Amino acid sequence: MATARDRVAGFAAGVASGATKLFVGHPFDTVKIRCQVEGGHGRFKGPLDCLVNTVRQEGPRALYKGASIPLVGWAVMDAVQLGSLSNYRLLLQGGDKAHRLSHFEHGIAGICAGWTVALVATPVEIIKMRLQVQYASGAERKYRGPIDVARHLTKQYGALGIWHGLTATMSQRSFFFFLWGSYDVYSEWLRSLRMTPSFPYLAKVGSPGEVEGRPLSEKLINFIAGGLAANTFWCLCYPVDVVKNRFMTQGDENPIPFRKMFKHVYRTEGLYGFVRGFVPTFIRAFPTNASAIFVWESTMRLIKNEGRR
Repeated sequence: MATARDRVAGFAAGVASGATKLFVGHPFDTVKIRCQVEGGHGRFKGPLDCLVNTVRQEGPRALYKGASIPLVGWAVMDAVQLGSLSNYRLLLQGGDKAHRLSHFEHGIAGICAGWTVALVATPVEIIKMRLQVQYASGAERKYRGPIDVARHLTKQYGALGIWHGLTATMSQRSFFFFLWGSYDVYSEWLRSLRMTPSFPYLAKVGSPGEVEGRPLSEKLINFIAGGLAANTFWCLCYPVDVVKNRFMTQGDENPIPFRKMFKHVYRTEGLYGFVRGFVPTFIRAFPTNASAIFVWESTMRLIKNEGRR
């Protein structure tokens, strides 16, 4: 049966995951957000041009603009996301850790965790993104820092202003069904493989001519499955992510509602508007999430004194 340690391990391990995600992924995230929000206005020709111009005009530190909020925010977000994910899994297992969940049930736990973490992610992301798309410096800056962004949002939208865009964030986080559902699919597939001495060096258990070999280590499975699941997630949810980010970073005078933002993007930029910034996102997804999930799973095993999960 599940113990108190099982229920809190996911939260504690999530902090380590969030810190890893910030260090590895924030520069990619800055390029992605700038490409998405800039749209077709001509500031950048593409992701590489965005990267080069950002470093050239603002210095390498500009790639970590808005990182002070995620430094704490991503640690908290991953603690909430992964901690709640662990507990939703236990809930679906009826508290019996030995009960094996189906791929679909892993997806259900994922979507519930996504909706839960949206409550924390919305303030973090809207503040981070508004700083990331601020190109001016010195006295010309609209925002002096994270607190100034929060103050502006509260003044504009009321006491809950920092949760402006919660519905949009929950819509995007609904795709966590595919993130965690596919993570279980990829993990199961990787566990069925054995290392062999000849090319392609991997063979599925029970395949013709199979040679006895060692299974992949659990840590390697966590890393590869985490990266593949992240790529799957972004391929499916990216258009919604673009619309969410446009909605949350638009001007505050006569803002376009979230649902109408889909039509606005299509009308002004066509289908291409829904995939702007996809390349840095796809490239970023594997190393960032593979590293984060690897750290999370490894820390979970350490906290719970487990060997192989």
